[in-house]
Amino acid sequence: MIKEEYMRRAIELAKRATGFTNPNPLVGVVIVKEDRIIGEGYHEKCGQLHAERNAFASLKESAEGATLYVTLEPCCHYGKTPPCTEAIVENKIARVVIGSRDPNPLVAGKGVRFLREHGIEVIEDYLREECDRINPVFFHYITTKMPYVVLKYAMTADGKTATVTGDSKWITNDASRMKVQHMRHRYMGIMAGIGTVLADDPMLNVRVERLKSPIRIICDSNLRIPLDSQIVKSADKYKTIVACVHTDDEKIAKLQERGVSVEVIPSEREVDMTCLMQRLGQLGIDSVLVEGGGTLNDSLLQANLINQVDVFIGSKIFGGAKAKSPMEGTGIEKVKDAPEFYLDGIERIEDDVLLTYMKRR
Repeated sequence: MIKEEYMRRAIELAKRATGFTNPNPLVGVVIVKEDRIIGEGYHEKCGQLHAERNAFASLKESAEGATLYVTLEPCCHYGKTPPCTEAIVENKIARVVIGSRDPNPLVAGKGVRFLREHGIEVIEDYLREECDRINPVFFHYITTKMPYVVLKYAMTADGKTATVTGDSKWITNDASRMKVQHMRHRYMGIMAGIGTVLADDPMLNVRVERLKSPIRIICDSNLRIPLDSQIVKSADKYKTIVACVHTDDEKIAKLQERGVSVEVIPSEREVDMTCLMQRLGQLGIDSVLVEGGGTLNDSLLQANLINQVDVFIGSKIFGGAKAKSPMEGTGIEKVKDAPEFYLDGIERIEDDVLLTYMKRR
């Protein structure tokens, strides 16, 4: 008898590795025999054992005849680790219950077929919607070869990101800002524009113990980033990419000496966002959290590259027609041309509110 509680446990396990598996998916496994969990595991880190093999390593007894619940179709190809389908067969599992289908061409349907060919009963799409929800980044990246783009910004109750003088510290409370630290950990890259660097001199790292810092990506068309900025001075510690259009061999050499990678993105005036995302995808970066200003945000909007929007709304009101807003630039001219999003979550954080919007497929 199949039970939801076991797949929900597998989902819970998968989420434990959030931020550590990129660009691999989050996967959890529970092995059940005679209505008892005899083993469980999850993919803990990219390059390490997959969830199935971790679950088998935890077995309390033989898995022969057991049912294996897994949130994503088991892999059937050799990568950094051997195929999980072989381990399932070797351990004489009788039934495999799968949540999400794997869109990876190396796996898609092949893992299921291999298991069935070896006499194992396979049940697909079990709690699929819940399982799919834990891997929007993986599904987007594996099918488009481009990063999943999350636009994050904080604004006041009247929609301002700074006062008329440019002061923005702080719009949200301490709890909201701590949540942002965890967001930075979750995604592989973090992006800002040169305007943000010149105005705020940020570090764009994670300041929470045991969480990892993302790869920092600075959009700087004219290569104006100061050599004494915090971004450049800490490039030997945190991987940093500066994307530019106009080359300056001397400046590039100085940046590279300090550990900065420089990507020249061909374009007439400003960094072409689509070309940049394609390049980041080639570099293996599966996701980008954007913490830029209105100009960068508008560039991503115009290029239709935003997959998710996380909006923190603080309890302050700034006023002022000339105060900054989340989107600058030219904006969308006609309503019908605007990308559509749906409200996926509402979270109250003391007096702040976090709204999460997902792009409609």
